[in-house]
Amino acid sequence: MRKLRHDEIPRLAPDELAAVPRHPVVAVLDDIRSLYNVGAIFRTSDAARIEKLYLTGITPTPEHPGMHKTALGAQDLVPWERHRDPLPLVDRLRAAGYTLAVLEITDTPSHIADLDASHFPLCLIVGNEVHGVRDALVARADVALEIPQYGAKQSLNVAVAYGVAVFGLVERCRSLQGLPPHPDEPARLPDRMDA
Repeated sequence: MRKLRHDEIPRLAPDELAAVPRHPVVAVLDDIRSLYNVGAIFRTSDAARIEKLYLTGITPTPEHPGMHKTALGAQDLVPWERHRDPLPLVDRLRAAGYTLAVLEITDTPSHIADLDASHFPLCLIVGNEVHGVRDALVARADVALEIPQYGAKQSLNVAVAYGVAVFGLVERCRSLQGLPPHPDEPARLPDRMDA
């Protein structure tokens, strides 16, 4: 075993990325206050090759130069939109066929492994670092995804929790489609999970 050099790591070039289907997951980042968390989420979203990020509430946008320290260019690779109010946005996403999933601790938790093909395409909603996902979004959700935690603390940093969840969702999506979890094979994703 040896560590690969940067030029040996198989990755898509930015111009190739536009021609490759994205995984059928979008995310709503609502009221996330930290530039660093949002930048890290952009970088993770590029690595997971999800469809789009929606920045709502007070969530900062990539125009802020401070975000570039953690996004490291991913802000130019991941499609994103700005919406002040997340409620009409998630209603439109549901009407477009997305399952609404909050990443939150609730009284009816689900796990990513429990999702089936009918849950995709999926909209993952993450919330504020202190208050979590706002109640009005929890009330609209179809499912609440919870990350099992085995220590004393009750939550993870939002960018860390997002990373765990989005990679779990991509792995689950690929598994349901019979695609390998590793991107070595350039398999084509269907436009919809039921295709």
